[in-house]
Amino acid sequence: MSRTKRTRGWLAAAVLATVAASCITVNVYFPAPEVRRAAEEIVEETWGKGVPAGAPSGTPTDKQSWLDLVGPARAFAQGANIDVSTPAIVKLKGSIAARAPKLKPFLAAGQVGIGRDGLLVVRSTEGLALKDQATVRQLVDAENRDRLALYREIAKANNFGDDRIPEIQRIFAKTWIEKAERGWWIQSDSGAWSQR
Repeated sequence: MSRTKRTRGWLAAAVLATVAASCITVNVYFPAPEVRRAAEEIVEETWGKGVPAGAPSGTPTDKQSWLDLVGPARAFAQGANIDVSTPAIVKLKGSIAARAPKLKPFLAAGQVGIGRDGLLVVRSTEGLALKDQATVRQLVDAENRDRLALYREIAKANNFGDDRIPEIQRIFAKTWIEKAERGWWIQSDSGAWSQR
């Protein structure tokens, strides 16, 4: 074999190796079960423990899915911790908790609902004085800002990266909806509203 052919062979092998190396995908584990438990704790801590409609106390819906009770994910999850104690997170939790008693009457009256994305939505201001209409909008806006900031801070505190914020929000959205009190309005994935 000539030297030129050998050099071309090595060059081709080097190019193929470089291309192959650049195509490798690294899957980083995202601890969804741990984030879910953190979401449940935060929602209960800031808004109190709501009871899902039709779910008797003590069912898996109260704290976890029955799927969380079996399999290796449960065993692995017990060893992992999600940091939700940074000063920024503590401040946001305090702000959400302080606002909850002001928002709950509007949720109970159906003027505010929980959207499918876990953010609050002003559903109706009918029957409210102008001052109360402004108040409910300000409360909802402040709550949604804090919730979105909370998801960003959880991602930051746990080195998840900004690309994981939507996943954190989905987990929290499900938890806000599951923990809604009876009589509150929630939005389904299809966009339809129903009362808990």
